[in-house]
Amino acid sequence: MKSKHFATGLTISTMVLLTLVLTINIAFAEDKMTWDKTFPLSDKVIHEKITYPNRYGITVSADMYKPKDFDKSKKYAALVIGTPYGGVKEQGAGIYAQTMAERGFVTIAFDESFNGESSGEPRHVSSPEIFAEDFSAGVDFLGTRPFVDRNKIGAIGICGSGGFALKAAQVDHRIKAIATASMYDMSRVIRNGWQDSMSDEERNKILDDLGEQRWKDFENGTPMLPDGFPAVATDSIPENLDPIMSEFWEYYAMDRGHHPRAHGPFTSTSNLAFMNFPLLNNIKDISPRPILFIMGENAHSRYFTEDAYKMAAEPKELIIVSGARHIDLYDRKDMIPFDKMEEFFSKTLK
Repeated sequence: MKSKHFATGLTISTMVLLTLVLTINIAFAEDKMTWDKTFPLSDKVIHEKITYPNRYGITVSADMYKPKDFDKSKKYAALVIGTPYGGVKEQGAGIYAQTMAERGFVTIAFDESFNGESSGEPRHVSSPEIFAEDFSAGVDFLGTRPFVDRNKIGAIGICGSGGFALKAAQVDHRIKAIATASMYDMSRVIRNGWQDSMSDEERNKILDDLGEQRWKDFENGTPMLPDGFPAVATDSIPENLDPIMSEFWEYYAMDRGHHPRAHGPFTSTSNLAFMNFPLLNNIKDISPRPILFIMGENAHSRYFTEDAYKMAAEPKELIIVSGARHIDLYDRKDMIPFDKMEEFFSKTLK
């Protein structure tokens, strides 16, 4: 009876207004409660969690970002964005996706197969072929949205996903333009060691050990997974870490970029595939589609980008960010050249 008397005391328009206000507030509160990124939600975008299959039947989990003034009757240029190697979409990839959506693009930041919220067993497997396929699966999804122009889809790869984006583009002509930031060529560094310092003898010893590990994994029923970054953010860097690992620890293990789903290392036997399948062997095939290479002036990973730039055919461009380290291009919005990226994709996806 109370609710009936309350309702009769309101005009229809007042009831409609109240319903709208309550609905908006509930939706806003729900979005805030479920927001689990390392960066704040922008009020200039529309965010939506999505999933889609890759051609292996693995369900890829992603975040879609649209401009706040999104018009479903229009056709937008779109970008598929991969994570730093061992990271998740809630970190750097999401920052890129949200920022480019603020600038008018429809974007998705995805978790690679076997990692983050994407499916695939066993967990934390790494695969050069499947991770490249995940980019193409993102193109599948975007190109079948009624509000995306399928002739205007580009890709952004950060750190390790820079190599995967380039690998995908070598055979997927639907990717019309590619940008990489702080790129790592994971097949090169795993096969040849840091700065190509691994000897044939050392490589053969590693291959022998990984062969033995496969037998152990088979008998155990699960692959060996090295310890990763802590489940809870720490406030210090261990003294025994080398400069490169100290930099990654600063991002993945501390408040700056920590996320509980970003484990870091992959299953040990994943390295076998990278030793066998080079990522950039056909990079020239991307031409005449353009590539924008971005690297930090002080990045320990510079040589990957410098060499990939030399290997790539025109059109190509290299941007060096003054003072930036490798991880600074993950999340430092004051350093990441978003103006240049907007200009590049606006021009190449027109």
